[in-house]
Amino acid sequence: MNEHSISDPSVYSALAATLPSWYAGAARDLPWRRDRDPYRVWISEIMLQQTRVEAVRGYYVRFLEALPDVRALAEADGETLMKLWEGLGYYSRARNLQKAARVILEKHGGVFPREFEAIRALPGVGEYTAGAIGSICFGLPTPAVDGNVLRVCARVTGSADCVDLPKVKAAVRDALARVYPRRDCCTFTQALMELGATVCTPRAMRCELCPMRGNCRAFAEGTAASLPVRAEKKAKRVQKRTVFLFYCAQALALEKRPETGLLAGLWQLPNEEGTLSMDDAFARAEALGLRPLRPLWTKERVHIFTHIRWEMTGHAIACAFPGGDFVWADRETLKGQYALPTAFRVFLD
Repeated sequence: MNEHSISDPSVYSALAATLPSWYAGAARDLPWRRDRDPYRVWISEIMLQQTRVEAVRGYYVRFLEALPDVRALAEADGETLMKLWEGLGYYSRARNLQKAARVILEKHGGVFPREFEAIRALPGVGEYTAGAIGSICFGLPTPAVDGNVLRVCARVTGSADCVDLPKVKAAVRDALARVYPRRDCCTFTQALMELGATVCTPRAMRCELCPMRGNCRAFAEGTAASLPVRAEKKAKRVQKRTVFLFYCAQALALEKRPETGLLAGLWQLPNEEGTLSMDDAFARAEALGLRPLRPLWTKERVHIFTHIRWEMTGHAIACAFPGGDFVWADRETLKGQYALPTAFRVFLD
């Protein structure tokens, strides 16, 4: 592979000259693109972190209906917030949203800050999110460099630099910042995002539709499929768990997780590390103060977190009465009140 710099200025000049006009005809109609209100853009950008666009659409609309502004978010009770976020995962994102909303109320008088450093200082806001809000909402030349943008830049420059390295990300941000159009930073940011999300994708590349095809070194050299270069991922730690679905008169036993650690403070199905048999699960139910009557079913499920893979055995058991140190929720209550992470909802299909 040829040695090319990921910060080659000629390539970035071509990006700035080409993408805005392409975006005008190629942009998807997404609900968070219909205005430049910083509250709405902020909510969408946090939701979209490590989450597919199609999965976010419905959540975004429901969230804004319930919490339409900074004050509503800051004052929402925790259970409401977690229920609105239920199923999106990475629940610390929702908690940080509320922390940031309270900072905006207390330090900025309820007005979303306009300066990059003030946006960056909000809880849960990193370089990418601050860059997106700054450029989309306030016209600042602040690049939003995520995996999509890094992939586009690695391919058009033909660079084999590892895009996971902080110095490489910084080089891309600097190179983009130099070419941002003064009058329409918003369009350039969103055009870069759109190109990486819809055309210059990780595997199913659509080079025949790419507006940068004539300026793309990876296309010319046939190296697009091998770029970008990324650091080798560590193997996920595997953890065996047994999940208990204790039922009584159509109500299901729930409990709160600890306030720290994985899925902190969320509701869960009772569970423990290790793989137990149904007989062992019966014994555990008795030890928890329940009177198990009969087994209902056993299911095997897998849930993958960022660094951990849960391999789970779920035992459903009918119980004589809703005892033990649990909250008991029927289907409607579970649907409307308690936020149950996907790791446990996989047993309720």
